[in-house]
Amino acid sequence: MNEQEYKRKEKWNPAPRPEWVGAVNEHVANLDVTSIVPLDHDSLIAQAIKNTGLTDFGDQQWLQHLQVLTKSIEEEANLHFVGRILTRSEFIRYLEMRLQIVDCLKKTPEIRDEVIERPIFITGYGRSGTTILYEVLSQDPRFRVPLKWESLFPCPPPESATYDFDPRIAEADKVNDFIESLIPELKSMHKSASTLPVESLELNYFTFLTEVYPIAFQVPTYARYLESKGMRYCFEWQKKLLKLLQWRRKRNHWLLKGPSHLPYLSELLEVYPDARIIFTHRDPVVCAGSGLSLQASLYWLRTDKPWGDGSMANWFIDSANSRTKPWENIISMIEDGSIKKESICNSQYDEFMANPMAAVRKIYAYLDIDLTADIEEKMKKFLADKPQGKFGKHEYEHPPQAVIDDERKVYSRYQEYFSVPDEI
Repeated sequence: MNEQEYKRKEKWNPAPRPEWVGAVNEHVANLDVTSIVPLDHDSLIAQAIKNTGLTDFGDQQWLQHLQVLTKSIEEEANLHFVGRILTRSEFIRYLEMRLQIVDCLKKTPEIRDEVIERPIFITGYGRSGTTILYEVLSQDPRFRVPLKWESLFPCPPPESATYDFDPRIAEADKVNDFIESLIPELKSMHKSASTLPVESLELNYFTFLTEVYPIAFQVPTYARYLESKGMRYCFEWQKKLLKLLQWRRKRNHWLLKGPSHLPYLSELLEVYPDARIIFTHRDPVVCAGSGLSLQASLYWLRTDKPWGDGSMANWFIDSANSRTKPWENIISMIEDGSIKKESICNSQYDEFMANPMAAVRKIYAYLDIDLTADIEEKMKKFLADKPQGKFGKHEYEHPPQAVIDDERKVYSRYQEYFSVPDEI
C-alpha cells in the first residue's frame, strides 16, 4: 500500500454534532438560507458601516480579496445554516475591526512610528509542539503576546492599566463559548480562551488575504487566488496591528506563533527582516495524522461536507510531497543565506516533552536572554498546572506500516537535516 492508496481524509470520522446544531440545520433545510443569512460582500460591508458609523477601510486592495473570498465561500464551502450564521457574524466583526483600525491609525498617527523590534516567531508543522512551547514562553512578562480578546477586539488599543480586566475579555469569552458549543471536541485539540495567546494568523482576518481562510473553509478558488497574490500584504497589515496593540502596552519583543506561516517565510522576513525564528520539529508522519484531524474538525464546524468536492489541496493535509515542500524550501533558504543561520533556533518535540525546561534554557541561550529564576519557576508552575490531556485526549489514527515506510523516504531530507527522530 502506498500513500496514494491510503487517504487520511477518508479515514477521518467526525464526532456527533451537538443535538441543537443538528436540529436547527434540519428545521431550516427547506428554507432559502442564502437570503435569510446573506454572505455577499455588499451586505457584509453595509452592516459593518451601519454598526460602526465609519466608512474608510484604508487601501482599496482589500475589497477584491473580500469579493473573491465571499464568492468562493458561497459557491464552494457548502455551509450549513448555523455555519452561515457564524460566518456572517465573524465577517461583520472583521470588517468592523478593519474600519476601527484605520480610524485609530488616522486619529493617532504616532502609532505608525512604533517599532516592532526583533519579533520572535514560533513555527513548524501543526501538532509539533508549537502551542505548548508558545504558552510556556509566554509566561515570561518580557514578551508581548497577543491574547484572544485583543485579537478579536483590538480597538481602542489595549492599555496596561486595564489589560487584565478589560470588558472585552467577557465579550471574547462569549464568542469562544459559542464556537466550542458547536464542536466541543476542539477543547482536546486546541484549547482556546479569551486570555490565552492566539496564533499569528488570528491577527490577519481583517486583511481578507490570508491562509487562515483555506484553513477555516473549503474554498479552492480562493486558495488559488491567495497563492497568486502572496502574503506580503497580509503581513504588512499585521505589522500595523502589532504597532497598535503595543502602543499602550509595550514589552521587549513580540512573541508570535504561526505554523501556517511555514510556506510563507520569505514574505514574512521581507516585512520583519530582523525576526528570529524558532522551528519546532516532530516526526512528520505523526504530525500529518494529528494535523489532519484538527483540520477536518475546523471544516466540520461549518459544513456537513468537510472535504468539499475534493478539489482543494491544502499543503498540510495533502500528500507527503506537499507537506515536505515548505521544509525543502526552508532548507534551501538556509543554505543560500536567505535565512541567516544565526536567526533560527531548532526545538525538538521529543526533547521538550522529556525535559521542557532544558529545552527552554536552550532557546533562551539562542535568544541571548537571561532566564531568571522567578520566570523559570513561573514556567514550571504553568507546566505542572497543565498536564497533557487536561482537556481530553486528541485521538487520531496512524497509517499502515507500508505507508509510513513510503512517507519516511519523502521526509528523509527534512528529518536528516534537522535530526528529527521517528516516533512510530
